[in-house]
Amino acid sequence: MAAFSKSIPHNCYEIGHTWTPSCTLSTLQVTAGALEVSFKIYAPLYLIAAILRRRKKEYYLYRLLPEILQSASFLTTNGGLYIAFFCILRRILGRFYSWSAGFGAALPASYLAILLERKSRRGLLTIYMANLATETIFRMAVARGDIKPIKHGEVLLFCFTASLFMFFFRCKDGLKGFAFSALKFIVGKEEIPTHSFLAEATYVKAPERASLEQERPGAQPKKSRASLAVLTRKLIESVCKHGPRHRCCKHYEDNCISYCVKGFVRMFSVGYLIQCCLRIPSAFRHLFTKPSRLLSLLYNKENFQLGAFLGSFVSIYKGTSCFLRWVRNLDDELHALIAGFLAGISMMFYKSTSISMYLASKLVETMYFKGIEAGKFPYFPHADTVIYAISTAICFQAAVMEVQNLRPSYWKFLLRLTKGRFAVMNRRVLDVFGTKASRDFKGFIPQLDPRYTVVKPEIEIQPGS
Repeated sequence: MAAFSKSIPHNCYEIGHTWTPSCTLSTLQVTAGALEVSFKIYAPLYLIAAILRRRKKEYYLYRLLPEILQSASFLTTNGGLYIAFFCILRRILGRFYSWSAGFGAALPASYLAILLERKSRRGLLTIYMANLATETIFRMAVARGDIKPIKHGEVLLFCFTASLFMFFFRCKDGLKGFAFSALKFIVGKEEIPTHSFLAEATYVKAPERASLEQERPGAQPKKSRASLAVLTRKLIESVCKHGPRHRCCKHYEDNCISYCVKGFVRMFSVGYLIQCCLRIPSAFRHLFTKPSRLLSLLYNKENFQLGAFLGSFVSIYKGTSCFLRWVRNLDDELHALIAGFLAGISMMFYKSTSISMYLASKLVETMYFKGIEAGKFPYFPHADTVIYAISTAICFQAAVMEVQNLRPSYWKFLLRLTKGRFAVMNRRVLDVFGTKASRDFKGFIPQLDPRYTVVKPEIEIQPGS
């Protein structure tokens, strides 16, 4: 347990910017490195997003570059101001405390940085960092023995989260925007609430349109290419064509069995393709050196795991919903609570704490804004910036004092943003606070110039000397 009142007399050169004794030079170097990395991150990201959204020519001429510059300046400021406040706090306090090197320096830096970012992106960044900070605090508590982790806890959390999300999806005005569109894509339009105009208008009249097309004189069936997808669909239809369908079910073109099987095949394919696309960049690096590694792109275990996760989630949800319609002889929003919870068990195929924590954070945000709309919760105008600053400061505290409790992907991001300088902090000195700060750094000791140190520096003994 870190002692917050304990302090050490070392200066910022001895602990933070060990590569140079100059505070100004170290700040400029970190800022320059962060600026370069920020452009490499945001330039392709915004360009690809613009292409996918089919932006017009005016966007590329007048808005693309300013948006890239704004987001790059946000990330650059976050990195550059951190090392600046790291040095400023040391000069103000005269010593280093366990909270000042991480949380204390990152809090004002993160708050000022997020003000530079576009308002439309602040909410997304806040949710991500709040999720990351919550996971970090949990790992810290587990490491200290304050909390005992539950076996398959991420799956259980996902079950509760999925249950409530699917309930809001079925309720009138329960979800809006991207969350509603995403769930509609995953579980299908057939599960849209019965009070929805789209559900009533589209699916009630679908059989009528089909019968009219069949009775229309001279109507010719559309030609379809013989493909694997068509053959698979015909096979499924031939196996399940005699199955039952309840009158409350809105999947009029399929019976309940076929409806669940098709849902599994569709989302399994989506999950498989997503995982393949994520592995394409790394696979193409070895295109000429090791061509055989391209086969792993198609036959990788994770591809099938993500596909099984998404496919089973949809099939379990649809199957449970149909079963409850048969049992209760009605279509009720409360069915989504049970169906969503059971569907959450599908995460056993693809366990991910990050997914569970992110969706839980998004659920809290959704419920909070619903509370504001109902007049139950107060509205704080700048809550997103404050939450982002606090969450980022918590993550920086872990990155300095106990990197073993930080999510590995975020630690790699910090190393990339600072050009590896975050790893050359003198964490052996920070071990006095009891957080095992140097545990993952294999006894690294920076080579310091004694002329600029307060405490006599340790000398690293080379092997064979």
